Amino acid sequence: MSWVLFTLGAVIMQTVRNALQSKLSGSVNTSGVTLSRFILAPPIALVYLLMLYSNSASQLPQFTGSFITVILCASLLQIAATSLMVILFKQKNFAIGAGLAKSEALVAGVVGMLFFGSYLTPLGWAGIVIGGIAVFVLSSGNRLHGISAKTMVIGLACGTCFALTSLLVREASHMLDIQYTLAAAWVLLWVLCVQAIGLSGYIVLTKPFVFKQLVNAKKQVLAISTVSCLGSICWFTAMALQHVALVKTLGQLEVLLTLLLSHYWLKNTVTKREIVGLLLIGLAAVFVMWA
Repeated sequence: MSWVLFTLGAVIMQTVRNALQSKLSGSVNTSGVTLSRFILAPPIALVYLLMLYSNSASQLPQFTGSFITVILCASLLQIAATSLMVILFKQKNFAIGAGLAKSEALVAGVVGMLFFGSYLTPLGWAGIVIGGIAVFVLSSGNRLHGISAKTMVIGLACGTCFALTSLLVREASHMLDIQYTLAAAWVLLWVLCVQAIGLSGYIVLTKPFVFKQLVNAKKQVLAISTVSCLGSICWFTAMALQHVALVKTLGQLEVLLTLLLSHYWLKNTVTKREIVGLLLIGLAAVFVMWA
């Protein structure tokens, strides 16, 4: 059950990162907000990998052409997913779009079964479906009639890209014949390096002014990169251990955490609809942990 602990750690880090990125999106271009997640993360990931090797006798893994191809695809898809999420921050119906982005778990379950050989028990599928319903209930409420087609498409595309990223990350981890924490750490380092270099190059060629925006917000960028890397360490390790769909369903506890913070810290009132949604998320979490 160690995957549960890693997932819970990832949920906490992701909740903080999303809040920081949402704030940064008010003063920095979309591509810059996306880059803030990756630009300072590779050194942190490298330190983590070296710490793991200091307590391990494992040899360096072999990186095949297939492994590198999977890494490149995962890196590009995560950049696309993050960019779409930043665009969602700026939509009028952000809450609904973000809820649709959480379709990630269901997409991961279906695609994983069809193309990645993932087998889920009926209990696992029940948890995934209940979790999807819960997030949609929480994010839509009585506002469903006001959602635009644009927000729906962006939200679903975001969830699909995140799902494919996670499935490819798990696939890459299993290509390395080493202990799971080391495999996850290697995959993370590769992905972060590709993302930081690739997106930086794109911005240099198309929107060089973005770097000035990031420098002006350097403290926020450092915080986002650090929290994001810590969260990715937890996500990648959890997904190396367990099916992506189950990890992501448990990860929907992020919604519960966000609402609890809103209630106890910001003193916002919790509605009956939100209570129902939270109970469904709790039920989904129990199902996937016992699947």
